[in-house]
Amino acid sequence: MALALQTFATVKDANAALKAVGTRYLGGGTLVVRAANEGDVSVSGFIRSTEPSLSAIVIADGKVRIGASVTMSAIARHPDLGTLAKAARAVGGPAVRNMATVGGNLFAPAPYGDFAVALLALDAIVGTDDGETPIEIFLANREGSRAIVTSVSFALPKADSFRFLKVSRVKPKGVSVLSIASVLALAPDGTVSLVRIALGCMADRPMRASAAEKALIGRTLTADGIAPALAAAGDGTSPITDPIASAWYRNEVLPVHLGRLLLA
Repeated sequence: MALALQTFATVKDANAALKAVGTRYLGGGTLVVRAANEGDVSVSGFIRSTEPSLSAIVIADGKVRIGASVTMSAIARHPDLGTLAKAARAVGGPAVRNMATVGGNLFAPAPYGDFAVALLALDAIVGTDDGETPIEIFLANREGSRAIVTSVSFALPKADSFRFLKVSRVKPKGVSVLSIASVLALAPDGTVSLVRIALGCMADRPMRASAAEKALIGRTLTADGIAPALAAAGDGTSPITDPIASAWYRNEVLPVHLGRLLLA
């Protein structure tokens, strides 16, 4: 069966077209086109928009706005987004990064969606034609959303405050065993005053390591200081089992890799 492709100049018009049964929004196509090629008969057609703001990166006054159609390659090579380059390069190989978009990554099921893990740690705001939603709330309800994602926005992290780690069996572009992103701020006495930790593959979508975050506040980034956080790292997680790794294995290695990230 042939799949129809409709292109609209504005997100508003594309959103209206998405109300038709069986339509899917087409960004980079790394998810929806593959699903259609693999026989997903629920897909009857693709909708896309060429609105310029979807492909724009705007940085001003320490704030970043990335359009939903911006690719991982564009982020990785942007001169002012060097702190996020590692997370962008964690998404597949060069061919995938040239197509994979920020908006699509928000919908990628585990073990994919490594850049969404970074955005969760950055406490990003997800923009749609309907308004703005904190990323944690958006991820929790993403299956029910039919509004086209237009952007993500966040405060540009300092180079020494944002950390990202992807663990995979195949280097350099293997599927994730797990991924971890964190944003840390230290008080004058060297103790942790603010922390956000996001995990990939430890649930069916990126999640916050809330218990570990709580255990880190007021502690130093030393082996002894982070020990309570590592002990609590698996609290509330429900890791996936797939051909890459079992849930048991992901639970076992999470504290090891979180420790490496925090002590880096």
